[in-house]
Amino acid sequence: MPIIQSAKKRARVAAKAAIRNSKTKRSFKNAIKQLHAALSKGDKKAAELQRSAQSELDKAVKKGVIHKNKAARKKRQLVKAAKTVSTEKPAKPAKTTKTAAKTAKPAAAKKPAAKKPASKAKK
Repeated sequence: MPIIQSAKKRARVAAKAAIRNSKTKRSFKNAIKQLHAALSKGDKKAAELQRSAQSELDKAVKKGVIHKNKAARKKRQLVKAAKTVSTEKPAKPAKTTKTAAKTAKPAAAKKPAAKKPASKAKK
């Protein structure tokens, strides 16, 4: 137990911060777990849960609970998981034929030919 008054206060402040930090950690961990559960079930509200999980991670960074690079890594993992589990079929690219490919290219603008100076006729 600290003897000095400032040390006592520091202990009280640290205890409060520890409680606050644990609540913040718990909130973003729960948000991530809910998102993973929704992705495994194929829920339609997974996009909303993803936004809330990213928001919780941003709040934790703002409060100094986790490092910003850790939050960026977690958000990247969430997006990757959402893309791999996505139930939507990707749109097929349109077929391109030779004629379509030729017409799709922009026509190069040609410069007008420079006029040659008229040569003097010999007498």
